[in-house]
Amino acid sequence: MQARTLTTLRSRTAALAVALLCTALVQAVPQSASAAAARYEAESATIVHGVVESNHSGYSGTGFVNGDNVVGSHVEFTVDAASAGTGRIAIRYSNGTTTGRPADVALNGTVVSASHAFDTTTDWNTWATSTLSAPVKAGSNKIRLTSTTANGLPNLDYIDVTVTSSDTQAPTAPGRPSCSAIGEDSFTLNWGAATDDVGVAAYDIYEHGNKLAEAAGNATTKNLTGLTARTTYNITVFARDAAGNVSSASPVVDCTTLPSSDTTPPSVPSTLSTSGLTANSVVLNWGASTDDKAVTAYEVRSGSTVYKTVTGTPPATTTTLTGLACASPYSLDVVAKDAGGNVSPPSNTVTFTTPACGATDGGVPSNIATVSTGWSIPWGTYWMPDAKTALVTERDSFKVFKVTPGGTRTQVGTVPNTVTTNGEGGLLGVAVDPKWSTNHYVYFMHTASEGNRVARMTYDGTSLGGYTVLLQGIKKSRYHNGGRLAFGPDGCLYASTGEAQTPDLAQDKNSLNGKILRMTTDGKAAPGNPFGNYVYSYGHRNPQGLAFDRNGRLWEAEFGDSKKDELNLIKPGNNYGWPVCEGSCSTAGMTNPKKTWSVSEASPSGIAIVRNVIYMAALKGERLWRVPITGDTENLGTPSAYYVGTYGRLRTVTKVPGQDQLWFSTTNSDNNGGEPDGADKLFRISIT
Repeated sequence: MQARTLTTLRSRTAALAVALLCTALVQAVPQSASAAAARYEAESATIVHGVVESNHSGYSGTGFVNGDNVVGSHVEFTVDAASAGTGRIAIRYSNGTTTGRPADVALNGTVVSASHAFDTTTDWNTWATSTLSAPVKAGSNKIRLTSTTANGLPNLDYIDVTVTSSDTQAPTAPGRPSCSAIGEDSFTLNWGAATDDVGVAAYDIYEHGNKLAEAAGNATTKNLTGLTARTTYNITVFARDAAGNVSSASPVVDCTTLPSSDTTPPSVPSTLSTSGLTANSVVLNWGASTDDKAVTAYEVRSGSTVYKTVTGTPPATTTTLTGLACASPYSLDVVAKDAGGNVSPPSNTVTFTTPACGATDGGVPSNIATVSTGWSIPWGTYWMPDAKTALVTERDSFKVFKVTPGGTRTQVGTVPNTVTTNGEGGLLGVAVDPKWSTNHYVYFMHTASEGNRVARMTYDGTSLGGYTVLLQGIKKSRYHNGGRLAFGPDGCLYASTGEAQTPDLAQDKNSLNGKILRMTTDGKAAPGNPFGNYVYSYGHRNPQGLAFDRNGRLWEAEFGDSKKDELNLIKPGNNYGWPVCEGSCSTAGMTNPKKTWSVSEASPSGIAIVRNVIYMAALKGERLWRVPITGDTENLGTPSAYYVGTYGRLRTVTKVPGQDQLWFSTTNSDNNGGEPDGADKLFRISIT
């Protein structure tokens, strides 16, 4: 047998073994309420009788501590805990001698482990971890390791501290908010106090799904400033305690700022011109506008669709507009805006056609056609294995339909126990078992009374039946529920979950929220998961797009808060940053996205891959992003946008099996779209 054939056979055998494991019965791993581990590097601690060195390998951070070979040398770490509880202290060390190097471990001045053993390791380049548990207090704690023999301490790399709080009870929901002292750019928000068994530490104030401000735990009022005149703000308040428990949402209040007293618009931007035209970009230049107060922004528009907003003090009068579609005509103008929301008349219009598309294995969108109309927030789409029909869910009606390629729509049932959150919860993702022809299983992610669930039903091609809860305990909230389901090439079911407006959950590897989960078809944690539970990756805010490429790699699209939306390449066990990072950052241990966008350009939901190109549906951005994968690398090419503003808010994009085609759906009848029920549509795009 040739080497390549043998390797291929082994690879296929291994893949088959994993797929079989994802359909087998596996014992579920219980989940605790512990917080994520916090790492404290030894080189940043207080050191007595020791130095920071880096002459050995395998350490974390910038070095390790080499203590003097004396009794009493010590290293003291300052550890912060959000709440009191039991601390698990994991100490990473090396000991390249043949003799143990014990140390007293003291917490806040009290020895909690006398002569704690640090046994020998193979050499100074080999690191081991020794753990102990001790009670910690809320706030600052001091953990000191002191040598008890003349051999001194082992080399110390870091300690990881995980605190399991004894407080698991969330505060009550804050009382109904109201607005007072309403001005042009501010108002005072008032709410009823929440209660908690320990105490309310803070209130978080959200406008739709984005955090607007926070207030102290003893406050029931907050002056919100920097707002836009004549704008309605949809406000919800949450209470949280020191342990990180977050209440359910308060009732919603709409507060509308007053019209601006400034009614004079800026002057018209002059002499708009273009230069540097490429297949995907163009440079725009224009003459500055004037205003009786100040110009705060310029908007590049095509009709009523905003392609880009240029801000600054003052805003620049030139910009490079990227993300254009190749071989496409454009007509653009520029308007100026001031702080009062006044808009100038448009500049002159420039028209141009981008150059022809370059050679690519991916093709580009063309020949769009309407498949079906009359929908109300279609959220999930998943094709049946025979490609004769697709299943489509409606978020707020809880209905499931089958749709033929020709657009014939038939309701096949509803998903029991589904409730709405009056925001982004309800009936969300759908997936069809790869072995549907024999087991007739389909899967749904939906909101229920106690939280979000992954459930399994049977579907015989005509109607839904049966209902089995596979996984629950996923915290829900008005927003940030995630909800996408997808089967991987390993036969496992992947689910995206939001952090339920509780950002700290995203970093807690024992929480189901803010994660990509991986499970068997029986709802058990899949074998090989990096932490022995359901968690496949963590540090996510509100992921709603999942798709596998031709190499079996998982890509994910994720809503940012107010700075950057993300497109990530998911790897098992990796931390994708939220809430420490939004977009790219330099924090150790965090995985940066492969591409980012401003939230006005994207707010991404579904993604799909056709011919090695990722297509990403944008809600607020109202466009379909085309993002090519560079061959079989982990790199992405230049993004370009299609149908900007043409069809409104785009929710889900799905590859048509066996075809170079996509289906995408709109959700213009949701809270942000403002269209009536029945206004949404399904479209088909050919990739040529």
